[in-house]
Amino acid sequence: MNHQGVSEIFFEESYTVPADQTAKSLFARLPHGSGYAERLIECLATGYLVAVIESICIREMQQHVDAAEVVVGRTIRIDHRGPIPPGSSLQLRGWLERMGERSATFRVQACDTDEVVCEAAVTLVAVQRTVIETRIAAKVEALQRVHQHMGMAR
Repeated sequence: MNHQGVSEIFFEESYTVPADQTAKSLFARLPHGSGYAERLIECLATGYLVAVIESICIREMQQHVDAAEVVVGRTIRIDHRGPIPPGSSLQLRGWLERMGERSATFRVQACDTDEVVCEAAVTLVAVQRTVIETRIAAKVEALQRVHQHMGMAR
């Protein structure tokens, strides 16, 4: 990881909220949320807001890591302060707040035309791709063994 490059990260960009990223739309896709999704509001779901913020931070940090490394999320703290209807334009500003040996914590603020709608802290880690792929492969293999065992038990 290029610490100097990461230490200089600052971004400002716009994001227009698509109609399919509302709380109602997201929860309708989830088995435990479909029963009440229709009662939810047509505003940006917090889950999508997290994804937007994390994806921008990862993109920025990924530019400063080795080809053998991948950037993954560790911690996200978010204060979703106001409703964000579809079609809204968010202005996102982010900067490096703290850096560790393999990690970086970013502060992000999102505003619409009326107010600050979100403040977040995102901690990302640069990990050797082979290490994370090995861990994932071991978990997939364990799941396959469980499914095979369950199939034989029937």
